[in-house]
Amino acid sequence: MLDEMHGARILHFAPESRLSAVLRNYGPKKYVPADLFPTHPDIHKLDMENIDAAEGSFDFVIANHVLEHVNDDLAAMREVHRVLAPGGTAILQTPYALGNSQTQEDPAVASDPKLKLELYGQEDHLRLFGMDIFERIQSVGFESRVVTHEKVLAQYGAQEYGVNICEPFMCFHKPRV
Repeated sequence: MLDEMHGARILHFAPESRLSAVLRNYGPKKYVPADLFPTHPDIHKLDMENIDAAEGSFDFVIANHVLEHVNDDLAAMREVHRVLAPGGTAILQTPYALGNSQTQEDPAVASDPKLKLELYGQEDHLRLFGMDIFERIQSVGFESRVVTHEKVLAQYGAQEYGVNICEPFMCFHKPRV
């Protein structure tokens, strides 16, 4: 999959420095690191729920551990789907609870960091995804291409790159119409 990054147009939300460096080394045609709250001048200020980009303008959208932070995860997923070109790929890693069939979110909890920590595992999370995460992502038009990390990232060490080989690699495809 990484070889496909050569010559591709990539939008990368909350860009991790090591992954960003790897992606740039593959020679994308266009690489846009983005965040709602940029921490570096090279990072574009973009809202994942309302992406300022034309329909079909990217071949890849990467958002690792972002969907649990956005106000409206389904709106964000629809926007990712919109800006992806037909045949494009979305990598949408997010924590989820294997023991929960349904995503847990409660707007009343949103303003209480202690409750968010207790219920969602982190003070800045707005939900804890359950096993329905895959259906949620597919509900906006994506096809699942979920595989193991080991299958697609075997050459990248778990410690060095922060890859959890036990997690599924949450890869989704926008069908060609």
